[in-house]
Amino acid sequence: MRLLSPRPAAKTAETAPRPDSADAPRPDTADAPRPDTASTAPRPDTASTAHFSFVRRARTRTNQTAQRTFRMKSRGQRPDSVPAKFVPADRRLPVPLALLVALAGGVALAAAFPPFGFWPLAAVGPALLTIAIWQQRARMAAAAGLIFGLAFYALLVSWLVNLAWYVWLALFVAEAVIFAVLTIGQWLLLRLRVWPLAVAGWWVTAEAIRDRWPWEGFPWGRLVMSQAEAPTVRWVAIGGPPFLSFLIALTAGMLAWLVIGPAHQRPGTSWLRARIWPAVALAASAALALSGAFLPINQASPGGQSAEVAAIQGNVPHARNLPDLWRANVVTENHVTATEKLANTVHSHKTPAPDIVIWPENSTDLDPAYNPDIFNAIAVAVADINRPVLVGAVLQYPVRNAGQLWLPGKGPVAQYIKRRLVPFGEVIPFRGLIDKITSLPNTMQPENFTPGHKAVVFHLGKIRLGDVICYEVGFDGLVASEVAGGANLLSVQTNDADFEIDGQTGETLQQLAMAQIRAIEFDRAVAVASTTGVSAIIAPNGSLLTWTKVWTQAEIEARVPLRTYTTLSDRLGGWPEAVLTWPTVAAVAWVICLEIRRRRRAAAGSATPAQPSTPARPAAPGQ
Repeated sequence: MRLLSPRPAAKTAETAPRPDSADAPRPDTADAPRPDTASTAPRPDTASTAHFSFVRRARTRTNQTAQRTFRMKSRGQRPDSVPAKFVPADRRLPVPLALLVALAGGVALAAAFPPFGFWPLAAVGPALLTIAIWQQRARMAAAAGLIFGLAFYALLVSWLVNLAWYVWLALFVAEAVIFAVLTIGQWLLLRLRVWPLAVAGWWVTAEAIRDRWPWEGFPWGRLVMSQAEAPTVRWVAIGGPPFLSFLIALTAGMLAWLVIGPAHQRPGTSWLRARIWPAVALAASAALALSGAFLPINQASPGGQSAEVAAIQGNVPHARNLPDLWRANVVTENHVTATEKLANTVHSHKTPAPDIVIWPENSTDLDPAYNPDIFNAIAVAVADINRPVLVGAVLQYPVRNAGQLWLPGKGPVAQYIKRRLVPFGEVIPFRGLIDKITSLPNTMQPENFTPGHKAVVFHLGKIRLGDVICYEVGFDGLVASEVAGGANLLSVQTNDADFEIDGQTGETLQQLAMAQIRAIEFDRAVAVASTTGVSAIIAPNGSLLTWTKVWTQAEIEARVPLRTYTTLSDRLGGWPEAVLTWPTVAAVAWVICLEIRRRRRAAAGSATPAQPSTPARPAAPGQ
């Protein structure tokens, strides 16, 4: 039997050397006795184990913090803007997938507009754009915006191929390039903590820019104009079209947030738990937008004045080329004939006599003042119906697009001149420069139209008629100026024949949707008169009282209320757009300033010369 050797006596505190001192003896592991059994193994030092575990955890946290700092700096974010217990989530899509998502977003947004009219996609399309550019580089964000814009505008204005394929190509490419440049602004705003709110403001700002530039703007494709049949549309009577665009874009931002998830989250957080708040925010924003269905409209007191309004759709020859399509004499004769048919039904007491008759834009392309036959034909039709007739005419010297008011036995007594002309349609920008390259300007429009400069309200007894012509219905300020001038009834004279040759109805239905939104926005009835359809008479609540088919001669009539009530959006004017736009511009400028400051600091840090290392102390003699 082996006996255990006696344990050496422990040294006293006075004689025992400190473990970290130079005099402390180092254990010779080679001479140390090895335990023979488990019972003889020394017990682990609990304090040492805890110390090394603490060091290991500290190093892990340090590494995680360093990685988080590097990732945030690479994205231009401040490392101290997020608590250390949260880590950034990298959810950037691969480049091919991001471009595909942007393409899908453009197609989805186009499908929200007529003739498709699936209005919920107005929030899905912008959300896909945000997902596509999330955490991408600037060039990649611009490329995604370009793909989105090309898909969206190519489908939205596809009806332009009827006029000329190169006009369609030039317009949608130009709009897509502008949209791509503006997308950089959204990409910058995604660095903010409240980026869904900032993205909503960005959409309003982008629409405000595109409504004004270039060449006085192109209002097609605004989010609000997809909502004519949606329960959200009543918000235009409260905050105007910009506010409804903001609500739709806010819902889109929340949808993107739900898909992307929080920008920073605790390690180990589940996918579902990380999206609780985004889901709540999406539900709240969608509920807010859809609550427009419960807003009170139609605020006029019962028993007010009303008027019988008629619209004439004379139709034009359905030809495959513009010269045959626009035989001016035939077009005018068609509208004269349709007016005489309406007069016959009135004389036979089949329909009530209208208080006002609306002819469409270009119902005569020959100035009645210089064409006696045209003057006499229109005068006879006006005398036959024996009511005021608003005639769409092209006037000469200078060339103008006008709505002329004709009275029985008096002829034209007043006129409204179109103020916002169609670029490359009624006016050719840079004509002198383009003429040196191609003869297309002279082929498309030999002479530029001259714009009008003021709103005109026609006074016809109890009727105060405010008129806008075709393209103008898309501009907020032009329609508002007619209402501000006292109009209690609105008319939209339009010519859609150029865009419907191949059977497309996109342009006329998109324009009709704009007219419906204007009716709700200003609480006014709107009469839409088109050469080939769709013509319609719209109630103040946006519903269609009567309408026509396309490519047919028709006369429609309805009794509408004459409203003088001023909606909240009309009283607010341009303030909602300004309140949403200027803070967004300021936010973009602020992010740019932060990025410039960050880059300057990084450049200054990299340019600081390295400090020389301390030379090693020479060894003492004898060492």
